[in-house]
Amino acid sequence: MPSAGYSINSEQGKCSSDEGVCQPVFASVLPISPKSRRSSLIFEDERAVRFICRMLVIEKAMGALARRKDTWLYVGLFCWISIGFTIGRDDYWAAYFQSLLASLGLWSPVLVVTWVREGSGMGRFMGRNRRIWLGCFLGYLPLLLALSAALLGPGRLIWPVVFTGGLCIAALECVLAVESHYIGRLREVKWVRRLSLEKAVLISITGLALLLGAMAVSSLDNPLYHSGKQLLIGFEIHFLKIAARFPTFISYSLQLLVMYLAGYFFFYINSRWLVPVILKERGILYYVLCSSALIGVFYPFWGQLLAGLPFSKILGGVFSANPFVAENAFGAMLVLLISLPVLLAIQWARQNSLITALQHEKSLAELDLLKQQLNPHFFFNTLNNLYALSLQRSEQTPESILQLSELMRYVIYKAREPFVRVEEEVKYLNDYIQLQKIRLKRSLDLQFDMEIADGTILIAPLLLIVFVENAFKHGVENAEGPAFLHIILKADCQSVRFNCENSYEPVSNVQTGIGLTNLRRRLALLYPGRHRITTAADNGVFRASLEIDLL
Repeated sequence: MPSAGYSINSEQGKCSSDEGVCQPVFASVLPISPKSRRSSLIFEDERAVRFICRMLVIEKAMGALARRKDTWLYVGLFCWISIGFTIGRDDYWAAYFQSLLASLGLWSPVLVVTWVREGSGMGRFMGRNRRIWLGCFLGYLPLLLALSAALLGPGRLIWPVVFTGGLCIAALECVLAVESHYIGRLREVKWVRRLSLEKAVLISITGLALLLGAMAVSSLDNPLYHSGKQLLIGFEIHFLKIAARFPTFISYSLQLLVMYLAGYFFFYINSRWLVPVILKERGILYYVLCSSALIGVFYPFWGQLLAGLPFSKILGGVFSANPFVAENAFGAMLVLLISLPVLLAIQWARQNSLITALQHEKSLAELDLLKQQLNPHFFFNTLNNLYALSLQRSEQTPESILQLSELMRYVIYKAREPFVRVEEEVKYLNDYIQLQKIRLKRSLDLQFDMEIADGTILIAPLLLIVFVENAFKHGVENAEGPAFLHIILKADCQSVRFNCENSYEPVSNVQTGIGLTNLRRRLALLYPGRHRITTAADNGVFRASLEIDLL
């Protein structure tokens, strides 16, 4: 039968369950019927439970799929390779599925390795992921590439697909590895952080002007591109021609840069004034009107400048001699329209980053406040313990003071750190338990079982002590009969699980403390959506459990 919690205003008298920030209580979802209707609602209760379980399974599955970003990249890569092999074929669907099945079948180890790695939460070169990655990408990948290259031949579609897929997999994995290890470091470089969108666009159009200038000089005197009336820019570069006609290369590049600067002018005004000021503060109508005014004022002058460039005549008169033609205005309008979505996305990203930073600062401030509330709560309890020993003139008072100083040192120094090693938290629990055992008047059945895979696992400080503190204050000290306290702590790289059971005597009119309330709030800030905390009282036993997902 399910256990029923006592209705008491103490921390250990509350039966609750927290999971992340949300608190799904099935009692609030399932109807509680009177006895006369209980049998008629059993089926409805079971159906509600099954529905909730299905929703939880679906949510978990969707979360697992959303975390596998690299795996979906490989699946998309296989689809594009299969699409490439359907070009020019009449049986396109048959060729597409044949290519896709060949890729998914023979390159499935790549998908499996990527799926497992992303599910572990560790990098591709950490722990066992390193060995698996080496075996797949430096063992299986080259072997299958060599085999498919040896079996290439006409009429055998599978091996060209496998060979092409292997080359693309190697390229994509190199890109992902570089991105995960070096792109983040590149963003920390000072000049990269100072590189704005406007500067990046200016650098890009300068490089493009130099490239087209080199291609234009290389196309001179080539009958394929250069006639007496017009020069076509061919896709070729001859460094000897460029060196021989270097002044011409500089002239062409500068004139091409001026052409691009005409569009850059409208982009810059759009980026610096129209979007962040006019659109943001005055709305879409003012943005359209100001954009029209900008184009009307400046496009004839830019049209006259571009029409007067000598390189424009060499290209056969790209720009009309009449600067007032509608084509020039349409070009300026096109620049504004193309740049608008990009600028809006950047503005949204900046605003979202600002909101995220403000929320992070707010969470840190709340966490600091909770820690300030937690430390006085602890001091109050421990000083009460020491005062009780001093009244008894106990010989254990000096030892208690020494252990209390160790506890204070941990609280003062370690509690300031965001995370501590789990072995340090365990030592703190043991010191606290020993201090409590000294001042207890009765015997205590104490069991503290630990299964810690690695003592260097990091967790937030002063989380586990709340359960032990409440067990002594509200359970062991008030027990009329034999008292017991059973603690189980299991920790590995993936999770920390803590269970605490203690004897409990329900007492009415007990003021609610702040320990468990602050603990739930701290967990919501430190491990949002990655923790589960439950408390329940039944037949003189109070049970509390906490599970934290570290990945």
